[in-house]
Amino acid sequence: MTQKLLKGFLLVVLFVVVGVVLTACQQTTPEPTQPPAPPQPTAVPCPTAAPCPAAPDLSSEVPYYALWMNSGHADASALAFRYWDTQDPAEIPTYCAKCHSSAGFLDYLGADGSQAFMVDKAAPTDTVINCNTCHNPATETLTTVKFPSGVELTGLGREAVCMTCHQGNASMVQVDEAIAKAGATDDDAVVGELGFINIHYYAAAVSRYGAQVKGGYQYPGKSYDVLFEHVSGVQTCQDCHNSHSLELKTESCVTCHPGANTVEGVRAIRMASSLTDYDGDGDVNEGLADEIAGLRELLYSAIQAYAKEVAGTAIVYDKNAYPYFFIDTNENGSVDEGEAIFPNKYASWTPRLEKAAFNFQVAMKDPGGYAHGGKYIIQLLYDSIENLNEKLSTPVDLSMANRVDAGHFDGSSESFRHWDADGKVPNACVKCHTADGLPQFLAEGVNISMMPSNGLRCETCHNDLTTFSLYQVETVTFPSGAKLGFENSPNDNLCLNCHQGRESTVSVNRAIAGLDADTPSDKLTFRNIHYFAAGATLFGSEAQGVYQYAGKQYVGKFEHIPNYQACSDCHDAHKLTVEVGACRACHQVEDVTQIRLEDPKVDYDGDGDVNEGIKGEIDTLTEILYQAIRAYGKEVAGTPIAYSPTAYPYFFVDTNEDGVASPDEAIFPNRYVSWTPRLLQAAYNYQYAKKDPGGYVHNGKYILQVLYDSIVDLSSKVQVNTAGLKRP
Repeated sequence: MTQKLLKGFLLVVLFVVVGVVLTACQQTTPEPTQPPAPPQPTAVPCPTAAPCPAAPDLSSEVPYYALWMNSGHADASALAFRYWDTQDPAEIPTYCAKCHSSAGFLDYLGADGSQAFMVDKAAPTDTVINCNTCHNPATETLTTVKFPSGVELTGLGREAVCMTCHQGNASMVQVDEAIAKAGATDDDAVVGELGFINIHYYAAAVSRYGAQVKGGYQYPGKSYDVLFEHVSGVQTCQDCHNSHSLELKTESCVTCHPGANTVEGVRAIRMASSLTDYDGDGDVNEGLADEIAGLRELLYSAIQAYAKEVAGTAIVYDKNAYPYFFIDTNENGSVDEGEAIFPNKYASWTPRLEKAAFNFQVAMKDPGGYAHGGKYIIQLLYDSIENLNEKLSTPVDLSMANRVDAGHFDGSSESFRHWDADGKVPNACVKCHTADGLPQFLAEGVNISMMPSNGLRCETCHNDLTTFSLYQVETVTFPSGAKLGFENSPNDNLCLNCHQGRESTVSVNRAIAGLDADTPSDKLTFRNIHYFAAGATLFGSEAQGVYQYAGKQYVGKFEHIPNYQACSDCHDAHKLTVEVGACRACHQVEDVTQIRLEDPKVDYDGDGDVNEGIKGEIDTLTEILYQAIRAYGKEVAGTPIAYSPTAYPYFFVDTNEDGVASPDEAIFPNRYVSWTPRLLQAAYNYQYAKKDPGGYVHNGKYILQVLYDSIVDLSSKVQVNTAGLKRP
């Protein structure tokens, strides 16, 4: 074993020596594709005293040598390694050495005995990224990556080596710091001290980890996707890239993405979880890479319009010339000869323009961003356009563009980001709010807490990613205890696992048992049905999802026409959109909210309109119920009450008695606590009607019945105008 280690060490030493020889013998350096501001490198001739020695053939001695030799990491002539040759002194400064020399990388890791996570000294210009750079005791134990934002990721595997460099040199933190240092207080005033801030190149980890590492400029008040979770087994850098040749492992891609056996094929990938038209061009079949390119073009047009109209100086961009943004001297919108030079750099930066340009560069300098974390890049681009639009006389049209996906795949939504501060999703929530919760529940019948996820994944519903078959579920247990399911559409039983609500008649009755109907009790708190309990609505009295009053009869499962009985008959399983084309064909209405099937028609809400859709009838009854709840809260429970549709726990003390839960009122300490059983029953049903916005289609008569019964029950204690109301 000792001999093997010694042989390996000697090979690495020999390999490094060969790298130095190859560098020294480099005859010319190419024209730069990166920062040209300093003088360009000149040819580095071999010494004339003696001929350069021939490079030994190590391809049979060093593992993966041939693959490495053809990679960018081994290109000794590349500007990434040669840029500093003509500098005085000819060395790589500390702020560049980490990623542009082997010595600098080892210095940063502390492999040379120095302090870890910092570069102590300049590095020589005669190294590339060689074996010893990535294979040494320091990298073998590296599990932490520190980002420019100050965020640290820990517990990583071998991808930590890659991410140490592929994270960029700046983040939203540096952008904000530069704006603050320049003393800028007006977003739209030109500040001479501001210059363009560059993310740098190939910051793949920024795209992949999204909001977690704050690599893009994230606008206040906006929520962003976090770590893009691919599929099991294909999650890290080396899962997708050959770590020596750096090429894509397209053989892994084609398993799930037919045709993705080339880079162009990978660029064309478009999964069912990304069926939104992000760039608004009407094409939802183009690859995600093209969607990003389309949004990037829109942002560039917004940047150019803003620069000329607000900053007062026209701007152009050149991806190959530092510092990338230049004065458009002839204002023709294109980079012309003599414009993309350092003395002509753009200098009329405002804070608003600085942020947008930074995000534009983030999207430009990770050419694989569409695969690393495309949704995060899309959000950065969309928000930048939206922000610039605030000051444009003719805003860039975003009416057909989209920032996020349908709910299941919107990783930036509250339903997935709610637990970020806690670091884990509790077991009671993971089934529907994490990617792995449903499979765990189906396998074990219970859930344990999990890390927050970035929306649902393919594996959430599909048990095989080659055939995309679905988990099979015969029946689903509802909160009432009822076991229900679609006999003819078993695949749709997966939907019922989450779209069933969290409460029922049974749980409400359990809460109010033994209490006086009209006396506030500190034993009561609001019982929340939760969101989109469409399955419970559809099955009606069989599921008892609403609060069903004793002695009343309620309709059961809503039987639609054949072929339109289950979830996926009416909703696209991925886009979640309603198949309105089929609705219009039968119901002869353009707007599905106007659907009404009755003969003779009945005016349920007492407004005299028998031609409005069932949704209109439900909406009016819901408003009448709210007024009854307010009257009861003040007159019987003794505390005015107000409702907020977005703030938990939804019902609050109405301190100014205006019927609206203002932001100051809709806070947890001001939650409503004067609950009586009668008020709780009615408020529960009100929330149910609000939280199933498709209830009018899922089982309209069931919703109408429960709203009517709630109003009538409250009217026994407070004055409510029930004249003209009718119960189905």
